[in-house]
Amino acid sequence: MSAWPYIHNQHVKTIVRSDGCYLYQDDGKRLLDACGGAIVTNIGHGRREVAEVVAESTLNTGYVIPPWLTPERAALVERLTRDWFPPEMSHIHTTCGGSEGNEAAMKIAVQYHAAQGKPEKCKIVGRNVSYHGTTITTLAVGGHESRKTGLKHALQIHPSVEAPYMLRCEASDPTDHYVQQFIDGVEKEDPTTVAALIAEPITGASGGALVPPDDYWERVSAYCKEHDILIISDEVMTGYGRTGTRFGYQHWDFTPDIMVGGKGLAGGYAPITAVGSTDRVADQLASAGFDVMFHTFSAHPAACAAADKVLQILEEEDLVAQVAPKGEILMKQLEGAFSNHPHVGEIRGKGLLQAIELVANRDTLDAYDSHERIGGKVANLALEKGVCFYPGGNGIVKDVLVIGPPYTINEEQIGDIVRTLSEAVDEVTLN
Repeated sequence: MSAWPYIHNQHVKTIVRSDGCYLYQDDGKRLLDACGGAIVTNIGHGRREVAEVVAESTLNTGYVIPPWLTPERAALVERLTRDWFPPEMSHIHTTCGGSEGNEAAMKIAVQYHAAQGKPEKCKIVGRNVSYHGTTITTLAVGGHESRKTGLKHALQIHPSVEAPYMLRCEASDPTDHYVQQFIDGVEKEDPTTVAALIAEPITGASGGALVPPDDYWERVSAYCKEHDILIISDEVMTGYGRTGTRFGYQHWDFTPDIMVGGKGLAGGYAPITAVGSTDRVADQLASAGFDVMFHTFSAHPAACAAADKVLQILEEEDLVAQVAPKGEILMKQLEGAFSNHPHVGEIRGKGLLQAIELVANRDTLDAYDSHERIGGKVANLALEKGVCFYPGGNGIVKDVLVIGPPYTINEEQIGDIVRTLSEAVDEVTLN
């Protein structure tokens, strides 16, 4: 059974080639990749220069156990610490994917407090809505209810607070509401027992590009600093330029203690995620003699080579600087198509991470019944029309269509994306 609604009970698509912003099926049909696969592709498909460095690395080093250094590993760490991560975040641990990366980040947070002689500070606070991965622990701390199906009884209970969901917020001051809700949740647990908050700066596909209200992150960060609670910024989806800044947290005036950046790190050309921590955290672990255990394929040389080349392309072609203006074009066109649509509750997001949320009634914001699978039907129809979207939601946030194309997308292709989405929404919801 697929987790993707638009291929549920249908023949799985066979993609035989990709180039630029397009995927090509085995029957010759071309699909415009409006979601970058799973919000992964950033420099576009089919970049020969990335394939060449992967081939060279494979011939040069093949597999080397992660603790040892290779030229590819050294080059990637140098580029990340010099050009991408904040200056105070010079320690990097790599994993193969976001689930592993977030799990490693949580372990580092717990180790940090243990190294200080505070083993009681071991609780990780999550948020609902959120998604941090598919391991037992990342599912447990995350707020993606539909992905816990058949597993919930076996999951450890983690403290949970509300993630900002502005469409459904009835408070007169949303910032006060969500910050206080966070503080109340931590106080209920006792701050002296809480190790960290793990959160996406902008909630990704599970909520459909949920952007928090102004000052939310600054106020949450201030409370966490006061009580020595680390902030783990899950940048698996928002990192490496996706929202118009190098990392999603940079839209606000705070810096996380631990950051997890995957997906866009290698732009889909290799499985790799980088977990960065501030020197304060890393030095505390080192002074206590604590190790952060590697996975067998962590920092695989070929994956490091791919990531280093993708970051180089992002820099040389100034692609991150193009994300915000292209995002403005996308948002303007989405607003033109859906601002008065009777079944679109909200258009939201930043940069090239945007979404629309479908509702049964725009005036009352009543959601469709889950069994109707309206978002999946829209995505299926759009796919038939030649454009693929990412159907999001978590069982609480329903019927979300997420847009996250390569940064190389052009204005004409953005127009194709919005026109196709508009046609599909109308055909599903108005007929």
